[in-house]
Amino acid sequence: MALHLQITGRVQGVGYRAAFERQAISLGLSGWVRNRHDGSVEAVVDGDTGALAQIEAWARRGPAGASVQQVLATPCDAGSVRAGVMEIRPTA
Repeated sequence: MALHLQITGRVQGVGYRAAFERQAISLGLSGWVRNRHDGSVEAVVDGDTGALAQIEAWARRGPAGASVQQVLATPCDAGSVRAGVMEIRPTA
């Protein structure tokens, strides 16, 4: 199962992507995270449902310095995810 997350608020310039990557790796998730030109952060993560629920809950808090307004989480196809890899992608 995979989730697409769209995170809005003050989530750029606060280490959100790096913290998200570390959290996802600690949960055994694969996927990617990147900044968006509109100021949001976008991620696709793949793994077991318990770990996905944990990363979604973490995304709603974010790291210190972040101020998350909203997280839209939708199930998605894991086709863009490389198994066993969690990466930070360039801004889109």
